[in-house]
Amino acid sequence: MKLIRLATAALNQTPLDWSGNLRRCLEAVEQARAAGVSILCLPELALSGYGCEDAFHMAAVQRAAWRSLETLAAATEGMAVGVGLPVFHGGALFDAAALLVDGKLEGLVPKQNLAGDGLHYEPRWFKAWPAGARVLHEGVPMGDLLLVVGGVGVGFEVCEDAWVPARPGGSLSRRGADILLNPSASHFAFGKQETRRRFVAEGSRAFGVAYAYANLLGNEAGRVIYDGALLVATAGAVAAEGERFSSEEGTLVWADVDVEVNRMLRAKTASFKPELGGEGTVSVPFDWPALAASKAAAPALAAWERSPRLKEEEFTRAVSLGLRDYLRKSGCSGFVVSLSGGADSSATAALAALALGPERRKDGLLTVFQGTEHSSPATRASARTVAAELGATHVEWEVDDLVAGFTKRAEKALGRTLTWDDDDITLQNIQARVRAPGPWLLANARNALLLCTSDRSEAAVGYATMDGDTAGGLAPIAGIDKAFLLRWLEWMGTTGPEGLGAIPALASVAKLKPSPELKPGQTSEGDLMPYPVLDAIERAFVRDKRGPEETAAVVAVEFPECDSERLRTWVGKFYRLWCRNQWKRERYAPSFHLDDESLDPRGWFRFPILSAGFTAAP
Repeated sequence: MKLIRLATAALNQTPLDWSGNLRRCLEAVEQARAAGVSILCLPELALSGYGCEDAFHMAAVQRAAWRSLETLAAATEGMAVGVGLPVFHGGALFDAAALLVDGKLEGLVPKQNLAGDGLHYEPRWFKAWPAGARVLHEGVPMGDLLLVVGGVGVGFEVCEDAWVPARPGGSLSRRGADILLNPSASHFAFGKQETRRRFVAEGSRAFGVAYAYANLLGNEAGRVIYDGALLVATAGAVAAEGERFSSEEGTLVWADVDVEVNRMLRAKTASFKPELGGEGTVSVPFDWPALAASKAAAPALAAWERSPRLKEEEFTRAVSLGLRDYLRKSGCSGFVVSLSGGADSSATAALAALALGPERRKDGLLTVFQGTEHSSPATRASARTVAAELGATHVEWEVDDLVAGFTKRAEKALGRTLTWDDDDITLQNIQARVRAPGPWLLANARNALLLCTSDRSEAAVGYATMDGDTAGGLAPIAGIDKAFLLRWLEWMGTTGPEGLGAIPALASVAKLKPSPELKPGQTSEGDLMPYPVLDAIERAFVRDKRGPEETAAVVAVEFPECDSERLRTWVGKFYRLWCRNQWKRERYAPSFHLDDESLDPRGWFRFPILSAGFTAAP
C-alpha cells in the first residue's frame, strides 16, 4: 500500500492581477499543506489568468508570469504542485503546466490540444505542443513529459487534452503514470458537470491512475462564468468532489489515493501495453510522507446538485455569482435596474439581489419604474411588490412628458403628425428610448452598474429597442431563452434554490402576459409568435445549424398541434428578423455564457451584419 494525499483547488483569478493571482495560489498551497496534502493541482493559466486574450502576446505578461512561478516554486517545500502559465519558447507561445517539487521547478508540460471552438480562441494566442516533442527551457525539461517524483509517475492533461478522443493520458499511462493532473479553465454550461465526472472517472479507470481535476471559479474576465468544479478520482470512481459556485476566493478538496491499487489494475488489464525505454521521463527525488490507511473520502456533493430542477439551480447560482464578481472586479458599488414589473426586468432584479445578498440590497440595488399612458396597473403594482420583496430601493416616475416633447420636435422637423397607423414602430421606440437616460444618470451618480434586461429570445429576433431597453453595461439574462425564464420565475416564486428559498412575488410575475406595453393591447407573443415555438426555431438554427426548410420540418414534429402553414410563417419570420437584426446583437452589452445556444457574436455565434438572408437557393 502506498497512500498519497492528492488535492485540487479552484481559484477566483483575474487576468493580469499578478499579486492577487499569486496570493491565491500561495494560499491554496498553504491550505493544502495544513491538510497534509502531498500533491496539489491548481487551475490552467492560474498565474496570469486565463482571459488575458491578446495581452498574452506581450513580453511583459510572459515575464511577469515567470516571476510569479519562481515565487510560487519557493513555497512548495515538502510538496508537489502543478500550476498553469504562458511560456514563450522557440518563437512561439504555449499554454503550459509546471510541476513544482520541494521548492524547485522540475518540468513544463505544454497543452497538446487547444480549444478553438465556441467561446475559446486559444489558437489565436498559443501553439499546440506536438506529442512526443521534448526540449530544455531555461535549463528545465519541457514537453511531452512524465515526471517520476520519488518513484511515482506524474503526468498532465491540460483541460482540452481530456476532452479529445486521443487523450495524452493514454500515452502517459503506458509510460508508467500513477497520477494525472488536469489544470483546467472549463467554463460553466448547463449539465456540464456530469460530463466532467464521466471523463475524470473514466480517465482514472482506463488509464489506471489517480486523477485530479482543477478549475477556475467565478466570473474571471467578464463574459465567462467558471463554476469551480473540483474532482479527484481513483480506481475508476470519484473519491472527492468540491462545492461549485462558491463565494470564496478559492476552494480545496482532497482524497487519499493508493498508487499500488491503480498499478495493480493496470497490470491485470490484458490490453495494457507498456511503453518501455523511458523516453520523455524525468526523475525527481522526493520523499513522499507516510500516510496511515484511511477510509476513502466520499464526494462532497451538495444537496442542490441532486435537485430535479438542476437547470434552475445552476442558472440561479451561476448568474448571481457572475454578477457578484462582475460588480467587485469592475469597482462598482451596486446595481440599477429599470423595473417594469414584467418577466425580464423582474428576473434581472432578482438575480442582482441574490448577487448582493440581504445585507447589501437596500443600498446596493436601485429599481426604477418609468410609467407611460400604456403602463398597466398590474405591472406598476408588480414592480412595487417585487422591489419590496427583494429589499431594493424603489422609485417611480412618469415619462409621458418626455415622449410628448420628443414627438412634437420630430413632427415639427418632419412637417407632419406621427400616427399609429403610419408610425407604429417609431412611436413605440421613442417610449423605450426616453427610459434610458434616467437610469443611466442614477447609475452614474451612484457608481453603480446599469443592467440591461433583454433576454435571448428577444435578441434573436431584434425585439428590443436599441439605446432603449438594451441600455446597460451588462446583460445578465441575454444568454437565456424566454420560455425557460418564465418557468424559472414560477419556480423562484414557489420553491427557489436550496438553502435560499422562494421570492413569492416572482410567481405572480410569471402569470403576467409578456408585453413591452408600448401601445394598447400589445403582447409580445402577439407581435412575434409563442415563445416555445420561437425558442425551438432558434435552437434548430443556432445550435443545430439548420436552414429554414429543415427547421420547419423539425418544428412541425415538435408542435404537431399547430397549423403547419402558421408554423412555416413563423419560421420564415424568425429567419427574416434574425438576418435583419444582427447589428443589434453586435451592440448588446456583454452577456454570460450559459449553454451552446448563445447568440453572442463576440463569443459564440458569428453571423454577418449584412447578408441576403435565407432566400431560396437556386
